[in-house]
Amino acid sequence: MTDPGHDAPLDLLPPDVPVDLDNCAREPIHIPGRIQPRGVLLALRASDARVTQCSDTVAAVLGRPVDDVLAAPLADAVGAAAARAILDRASTIPDLRARNPLDVVVDVAGVGLVRMDAILHHAPIAPGAVPEAEPVLVVELEPVDGARPLTFEDTFQPVRGALADLDRAGSLTELYDVAVRHVRSLTGFDRVMLYHFDADYNGEVVAEARRDDLNAFLGLHYPASDIPPQARALYEKNWIRLIADVAYEPSLVVPTDDPVTGQPLDLTFSTLRSVSPIHVEYLQNMGVGASMSISLLRDGRLWGLIACHHYSGAHAPTYAARAAAEFLGSSLSMRLVSQVEDDRAEAQRRTAGVLAHLVARSQDDATPLAAALSGSPGLLELVPAQGAFVLAEGRVESRGTAPDDDACRRVAQRLAAAGTEIVTTDHLEGLDRSLADDLPGSAGLLAITLPGGACAVWLRDEVRQQVDWGGDPYNKAIARREGDTVRLSPRKSFERWREVVDGRSAPWTEDEVDAAATLRSHLVEALLLRGRRDIRAAEALQRSLLPATLPVVEGWRIEARYQPSDGGYAGGDWYDAMLLPGGRLAVVVGDVTGHGLAASATMGQLRNGLRALLSVGGGPDAVLMNLDALARLTLPGEVATVVVAVVDPSDGTVEYATAGHPPPLVVAPGSAEFAPRVVGAPVGVGDLPRAGGTTRVEPGGALVLYSDGLVEHRDESVRTGLERLRATFADGPAGPDDALDACRDPRSEDDATLIVVRRLSSPS
Repeated sequence: MTDPGHDAPLDLLPPDVPVDLDNCAREPIHIPGRIQPRGVLLALRASDARVTQCSDTVAAVLGRPVDDVLAAPLADAVGAAAARAILDRASTIPDLRARNPLDVVVDVAGVGLVRMDAILHHAPIAPGAVPEAEPVLVVELEPVDGARPLTFEDTFQPVRGALADLDRAGSLTELYDVAVRHVRSLTGFDRVMLYHFDADYNGEVVAEARRDDLNAFLGLHYPASDIPPQARALYEKNWIRLIADVAYEPSLVVPTDDPVTGQPLDLTFSTLRSVSPIHVEYLQNMGVGASMSISLLRDGRLWGLIACHHYSGAHAPTYAARAAAEFLGSSLSMRLVSQVEDDRAEAQRRTAGVLAHLVARSQDDATPLAAALSGSPGLLELVPAQGAFVLAEGRVESRGTAPDDDACRRVAQRLAAAGTEIVTTDHLEGLDRSLADDLPGSAGLLAITLPGGACAVWLRDEVRQQVDWGGDPYNKAIARREGDTVRLSPRKSFERWREVVDGRSAPWTEDEVDAAATLRSHLVEALLLRGRRDIRAAEALQRSLLPATLPVVEGWRIEARYQPSDGGYAGGDWYDAMLLPGGRLAVVVGDVTGHGLAASATMGQLRNGLRALLSVGGGPDAVLMNLDALARLTLPGEVATVVVAVVDPSDGTVEYATAGHPPPLVVAPGSAEFAPRVVGAPVGVGDLPRAGGTTRVEPGGALVLYSDGLVEHRDESVRTGLERLRATFADGPAGPDDALDACRDPRSEDDATLIVVRRLSSPS
């Protein structure tokens, strides 16, 4: 099980460890081995529908001793007609939980025929269960008093009215009020609250429908520890939970462990599951006699709860009423998502005008970017704050309450070092004390970081906040003596407790953060446009120096690709292929260090020099030695890695040499291996001897030359990238596009080059 807020595995308690307030967050509440006694639970083996486990309430509810029910056919426990109806439903309906309840007539020993609700589900198979473990069908039976509730007047009509009211609601507050009012009407609880979680799972009562004589809980906050992580995880899976009588005595599941798996029965989806004794004690301390909760989800995660309390004793709404309330909760969850999206769209419309002005000014190359953002309308009109500043293109501009330029630059450096695109906090000192020192008087910060160390920052002043808690959140326990030990139990006081919070600003709303994020995306584009003049020139130069066409050689096919870096920056990669006097084919891949116009210019000179050296003859090793001498003479300080291969098309023999470059890949049908590595320093490093090697390309095989941008990944060694390239070609015929897709790190900041010289199986 995981905490739905943090996805960290929970270290659950062994079943024999007593539970108190210190360890209740580790209680295995999904396998309690007990149920609430308002019904009966039967666990059936899938293969023969015999009862493997049952609750000890079978005696009171079904009139049969536990020993007569265990290992017996279902019909012996409930009667032939009820058993046939249950097993027919289980064998024909894939999603049992969606079709609950099943109306059955149970043959109760000594009483006769009794109508009951049968609630069916398949129990989750426990991790580590034995291989022969069979699916377990769980049957829960609840007696129904009075007339059947599934009527137009009792169920459909109230739900239809509730949905119509939800649809008419124009704000989140109206949605909350409609939901609690209709759930109370459907279920009859004394108090129904809508409970919303914050990011840390502290809860706030945002709506309430209650009996007139009850004190109000609206606006009260409750700490996250009141609903521990494993309970929140269950709320995400099983959306409704009823405690019909808080004073109930739990009924045992007999035996506790499944006889086949040896594991306790998982009651995650059980409607009768016994709840934590700590939670029962919590409710008793509140004076609650019965309780029900309905999960509210957003994007599959727990957003809040509809919490129902009854104070005048036990209270058991029928399953149909509970299902109707659950359906209303599901509808509310969908409506909440829709309303949030509507509110966000409205906020986006309000900020669209400001964004349009900011984007237009940011794309004007004649206006410095910092000045474009600090004008009017500007940052403070986009996101309300007491101050804002921009650092871009080496210039600082500020509005409102903002520090001096030196402090702004220090803040920008720290934000850039953090490597986070958007930073938000309403407690600056808690986030980073050094940032708080540079921003005296500010308690909240919203920042967007941009390429090249630029940033835009909004600042908010401290706002003293008052938070009303349902009881003191820092004194959540009472000490209760039990024999010779002292046990921590839930607090008894739930009176309003007011906390004054210092050092925090008004929180940044989701819409405000979204507006900043939208601005950031436009500013990144603006910075790229402003900085792409030289880059576009470099890219044009580089593209012009790459071969427009590749040689055509009978019996061979030559393919090449060049792909710039993730940021689109032109680099120093190049490839070349040319026919030499005598009919041999020379292929080259090179990589000049650096990016931009200078790297492209160096690449062009090295490429032309290498072409000239190849044309006058000599082996690849000699050609690279002469290229190094030329580079040190005409391009001092420039460094490049190069691999040169000369192929004899007639027999596939290859001479090659490398200068600081990874070796060629030699592909044969069904295999691929790297050519033996030959040591060679990069071009421009020094007059060092260079050795060459030889290999051969068989018919149906290929020679692959590439740059390191194809095989280098940020989070792994180069060896892993080389092995990925080798496997790509060993697995079958692969072209340069296949290799780029399979091997290139999409986040790479280096360009990638690849040339594949394939020897056809037969001349074409």
